[in-house]
Amino acid sequence: MDTNLITYLACICFLFIFGKIFIVPIKKILKLVINSILGGIAIFIINLIGTSFGFHIGLNIFTSILVGLLGVPGAVCLIIIKLLIS
Repeated sequence: MDTNLITYLACICFLFIFGKIFIVPIKKILKLVINSILGGIAIFIINLIGTSFGFHIGLNIFTSILVGLLGVPGAVCLIIIKLLIS
């Protein structure tokens, strides 16, 4: 009976340690996904406004992640790059 209690306590400690190790990367990945979705929405809004001016930025995973990681400066960077290329 004493070994069962020690085994249960060891398993509980293992689960806490295991959970602590993997919760941080999951939070970072979740934050990246949410920011990328918001970046995609920002590019979509830029394209809605830009259609009256004949301006369009391609909406793909790379541009979405760029705007998601950098925020407004990423969107401005894409606009400047698009203006320089066109």
